[in-house]
Amino acid sequence: MRIAAWLALIVLANPLAAQQPFASPMAPQAPVAHGDQSPFRRLDLPGANTIRSGSGAPGRDYWQQRVDYTIRTTLDTASKTVAGTESVSYSNHSPDTLRYLWLQVDQNKYAVGSTGSLLFDAEHAFSPDAQGFGIRQFQVVERRNAPTGKPTAAVKLLSWTHGTMMRVDLSGPLPPRSRTTLEISWQFVLPPVGDRMGRELVDGDWIYEVAQWYPRLAVYDDVRGWNTEQYLGNGEFYLEYGSFDVSITVPAGMLVAATGTLRNPETVLTATERARLARARLSDTTIVIRGASEIGQPGNRPAGTGGMLTWRFTADSVRDFAWATASHFIWDAVRVNRGRTLAMSFYPPSAQPIWSQSSLDAKLAIEQYSQQWMTYPYPYAININGPESGMEYPGIVFCGARNNAEGLYGVTSHEFGHTWFPMVVGSNERLYPWMDEGFNTFINSFDYERQYHKLRNGRGSAVEWATFAATGHDEPIMTPPDRTVALGQIAYNKPATGMLMLRNVISTPERFDPVFREYIRRWAWKHPTPADFFRSMEDGLGEDLSWFWRSWFYTTETLDQAVDSVRTVTDSAGGRSSELFLSNRGPMVMPVDLNLLWDDGSQTRLKLPVEIWYFGNRYTAHLAGPKAVSSVMVDPDSMVVDLDRSNNGWPKN
Repeated sequence: MRIAAWLALIVLANPLAAQQPFASPMAPQAPVAHGDQSPFRRLDLPGANTIRSGSGAPGRDYWQQRVDYTIRTTLDTASKTVAGTESVSYSNHSPDTLRYLWLQVDQNKYAVGSTGSLLFDAEHAFSPDAQGFGIRQFQVVERRNAPTGKPTAAVKLLSWTHGTMMRVDLSGPLPPRSRTTLEISWQFVLPPVGDRMGRELVDGDWIYEVAQWYPRLAVYDDVRGWNTEQYLGNGEFYLEYGSFDVSITVPAGMLVAATGTLRNPETVLTATERARLARARLSDTTIVIRGASEIGQPGNRPAGTGGMLTWRFTADSVRDFAWATASHFIWDAVRVNRGRTLAMSFYPPSAQPIWSQSSLDAKLAIEQYSQQWMTYPYPYAININGPESGMEYPGIVFCGARNNAEGLYGVTSHEFGHTWFPMVVGSNERLYPWMDEGFNTFINSFDYERQYHKLRNGRGSAVEWATFAATGHDEPIMTPPDRTVALGQIAYNKPATGMLMLRNVISTPERFDPVFREYIRRWAWKHPTPADFFRSMEDGLGEDLSWFWRSWFYTTETLDQAVDSVRTVTDSAGGRSSELFLSNRGPMVMPVDLNLLWDDGSQTRLKLPVEIWYFGNRYTAHLAGPKAVSSVMVDPDSMVVDLDRSNNGWPKN
């Protein structure tokens, strides 16, 4: 059927469709001379190219940089100082010649009077304990792929620091397809109460959680070049992928847990601990590797050299590295995904009995995510109880809950969910926190509902979100994390709610889930942008979702669906039909789900597509008889964020 004829039929069959928008101050205005203002106008996304395709997939010329780290670090428990040296191999895969590099030095957030402390921790902004990184040495060794394979001589470089970012001017241009190595020495005092890391005195001894602890290369990408956003506290991380070879030296009595695979268990573990780990790899119930009664007992730990032991860990295709250590950790483990992964928990004695469930909590959540989205990629999944309430790193997470089983599961599930977003799908958290926190909160809803038959803290609930939006404190999801006072709502709850509406209302689980899995597959270990996500979903679902992306992600538009009245019509032959007069009283549009009660007592569910609002904010649905509609309820399952549900039913009572 030709478009003109199709439009004519729609207007004739739906006489109210072409009327003016509903008279509401929140209603969208009719198109005006300067351009299309319809909610259905195409979203203006950055132009597709050979690097990022119009389908939302990486293009044939997609590139990203690679960074490989070799780090040697020591914890001085007397001074609470972490000191180390690192060799950083930076591979320039871009088509650009680079003359300087940018590094993240996040510990400078704890410097006296830092911008981050002034914004988010003003009480401690001028604390004398806030020392930040102490950079002692900075030099580079050029590697130009010479035929001999030998590096050039070491050249000390000029560098300067701006807050939590450090610029290093190279000794010469770094052309495409070449590599350079930075050698860095540094140290800092681990703060007693950190931001996503720190130390805590519990059960008479210290637990150390060490993260954002070494100078890290910033991302240089095709979208923005160098990404130099400061680490202020709310915005998290954007990092390159590569490998890590990390040696951690601590007092011999301490256990160390870290990103990656332990490469020297014969040196740092007892024969008993190694045997128990082997059993855990075959067990679907928790195996205690070191129990509370063994802490501090003679022979419980190898003696080490000079009272110190060095633990060596390696990891590949990861974007970061974190670790934790304590002398009084209880340690247990259980296999995940039939032994592909070992889930482990480290916690002080006072965290019992709650934490004896931690490894099984990790197993349940990870196996759910693996089955529904993509298999967990790491050989280990480690949960640490310490000072940080909840934070994620590759293969290791921090969780502070000690006295609430549901709280422990909620944090454990959420932090391990971050494996998929952003550890695997490496989005820019300092600009778009919704691409990790929001997507993660969305996938959390499935395992949490299975475990507790509800949404965690109401996250993802359309009713809960509508209640918040009605306060007038809503902000666009695209708001940068350090510029919102409602981060929990804007980065977690709102995007998760939108994703559930996209899956269950706009689409269906059968259509949505394969498309979201494909987005994960396309962008695993890569750097997607919002446009890549929007295009991937449209490409897989086969529809233009501009109306949804614009209203839900870029604005604070609200939804108010209503049934105005119902009329029974009797024709000249005595036949009956019903007319439902619906209105969309807010600027946001959505499909309409109706529950109809007929005059014979039967019920029917009717779903109307979002396209019914193409021609205005009123729509008349014509329903053939012989039964007549006696009552109507809009959105009976509360699946959409309707701000005023008082007009969702007819009759009003």
